[in-house]
Amino acid sequence: MHRDTGCTARRLRGGALALLLLPLGLALPLGGCGEGDSVRGEPPPVGGPPLVRRLTESQYRATLADVFGPETPVLARFERGIRSHGLVAVGTSEAGISPFSVEQYAAAAIGVADAVLAEDRRAATVPCEPRSAQEFDAACATHFVERYGPLLLRRPLTPAQVERFVTAAGEGSAQMGGFYAGLKYALIGMLTAPEFLLRIERTRPDPQHPGLRQLDAWSRAERLSYFLTDSTPDAELLRAAGAGELETREGLARQVDRLIASPAFARAVRAFFADMLEFDELDDVVKDLEIYPAFDSEVIADAREQTLRDITRVLIERDGDYRDLFTLRETALTRPLGVVYRLPVATRHGWELGEFPAEGGRAGIQSHISFLALHAHPGRSSPTLRGESIREIFLCQDVPDPPANVNFSLVQDDANAAMPTARDRLVAHRTEPACAGCHKIMDPPGLGLENFDGLGTYRERENGAAIDASGELDGVPFSDPGEFAQALRNHRETPVCLAETLYRYAVGRDTVWDERAYMDYLVERFAASGYRVPALMRTIALSDNFFAIAPSAEAGTTASVAQHGGNES
Repeated sequence: MHRDTGCTARRLRGGALALLLLPLGLALPLGGCGEGDSVRGEPPPVGGPPLVRRLTESQYRATLADVFGPETPVLARFERGIRSHGLVAVGTSEAGISPFSVEQYAAAAIGVADAVLAEDRRAATVPCEPRSAQEFDAACATHFVERYGPLLLRRPLTPAQVERFVTAAGEGSAQMGGFYAGLKYALIGMLTAPEFLLRIERTRPDPQHPGLRQLDAWSRAERLSYFLTDSTPDAELLRAAGAGELETREGLARQVDRLIASPAFARAVRAFFADMLEFDELDDVVKDLEIYPAFDSEVIADAREQTLRDITRVLIERDGDYRDLFTLRETALTRPLGVVYRLPVATRHGWELGEFPAEGGRAGIQSHISFLALHAHPGRSSPTLRGESIREIFLCQDVPDPPANVNFSLVQDDANAAMPTARDRLVAHRTEPACAGCHKIMDPPGLGLENFDGLGTYRERENGAAIDASGELDGVPFSDPGEFAQALRNHRETPVCLAETLYRYAVGRDTVWDERAYMDYLVERFAASGYRVPALMRTIALSDNFFAIAPSAEAGTTASVAQHGGNES
């Protein structure tokens, strides 16, 4: 039986209660979950609803690259995903498909079909040769559909599905006057099918836990593959699902270890952190070019890639401690980034490893352009935006929205000679009672990054006045960005937040109160591994909770499929 150690209060520490207590100088106990104890076994599964999840853009592109080759073009514009509970991966189960997206999916499908069945690629992509290129060959079309259908729809096709796509190929061939022209119709049909665009989870009774349900073998393979590779199940994983191997501990472990050892695992880690760090919003970053002349689209693209390269180098290539991401000084650099960071970069085009100087105080991914520029204004920095993002992204603490009638004119007046620094203006702003509580929470971590301007370049003065970047993070004092980085690294909620965010990402939903024992278990296992992210992902992928379905939510699947326009054929 799970022993309640007080760790379950963590769910409150990440929410409004903690944020109300902090301004009063009070706090709930941080961490301590299982410290000094041996790691307990996995608690019984609780489960959530089976989901219908729309493929993310990265999953869509990775799936087509894995099935047809990395050179396959995707000629479409994707709508911005809805972010829910901090993640687009959770929002994919909460939104339908707009008419614009339907048009874009159709355009992408046509482009993919044209490329895959082009004359110079047919020999490699079509697993048979028709009797004639001018006439329809049902047997060859059937072979093509049975080859690609399971990879795209992520489970064996039913006879009715095979017939539907082969019939489409036959009708297309009759209209267009050629076998390959007709075959395009079948492929376009598969690429626009709800079963391809949506991850429709199906369930069955759980024999080990009466009263619960679990994902069926094919849905298990799908959830596992998109979590560990960000792509469709490969042929080996589909084979294992069909053979019942994913229902056994040994068989599941073999597949999990295989996927984690594959090159595609790095892609999955990148996709998770890009979602967690809100990198989908980087495309919307704008800066005043008179203030920040070094800013352009290349800098933002390189900044995104810099952070993801550092993450994968530390967490995968070196199997390092997750917390070290917040104090890391070694970093990947390009020349455009070097201009903003004021570091020499010898490589004219491409990447090289560099290092932030210790005396500059810059360390960790929270000091990267990708974080600093995203959480700032077009013409100035923002301790409030940065502090709020530190709280929400890295510590999983929800900051309340400001009242509707707040006057921000004082904070925005960066030409005020009497208040030359952001700290001066925020201190005055906090005299308003409606603003004081939240700003006492958000501003201290944000002010710890105030040595970096609105783009991310280091500075020591603002409007001629010295910048004071000191403060405290939940009782831990710091005097500069380097000490702030250490305080964030050592904050007991930093790894807790990562574990909970990763689990939400994996299952595509928020956690429920009854899963608090499982959350404690994940955090303990994470700590026992030395805070290694691959080990944490393996723990999640091997757990019963990852595949469990709550019976009370089972009825929601059909309604959700109907809402998205799908079917369960």
